[in-house]
Amino acid sequence: MLIKPDAIQRGLAGEIIFRLEKKGLKIVAMKMLHMDKALAQRHYAVHKGKAFFDDLVNFITSSPVIAIVFQGENAVEVIRKMMGETDPAKAQPGTIRGDFGIDIGHNLVHGSDSVENAIDEIDLFFSTEEIFSYGRELDKWIY
Repeated sequence: MLIKPDAIQRGLAGEIIFRLEKKGLKIVAMKMLHMDKALAQRHYAVHKGKAFFDDLVNFITSSPVIAIVFQGENAVEVIRKMMGETDPAKAQPGTIRGDFGIDIGHNLVHGSDSVENAIDEIDLFFSTEEIFSYGRELDKWIY
């Protein structure tokens, strides 16, 4: 998951992380970074050639982001549901985008859409040494 520049600028990073942790997801890697253009283009390569690609790259490189790897049962699906629709105007209340999103260009978060894409995206932001494996007492109550 990426917490995008608009969420950072609006002071919403803690709220977003709080919601996902309270759902039972475990943070196994996290870092704040200022994405450069090359990394942004690799991250959004699937959108290259689309009309909004340059705006997307310019936005994601405009301010720091927080990259986070969450672990948990069906983590990708859970995060996608908690984020809400890409367009905040269509996102349900109670989702991150439904509660805090402004517009489709300022929708606070990015989440991988599949386990396969999550693996590829994690490799863009983290080395193997930066991803931690640890147990939590809480896990036995959740799983």
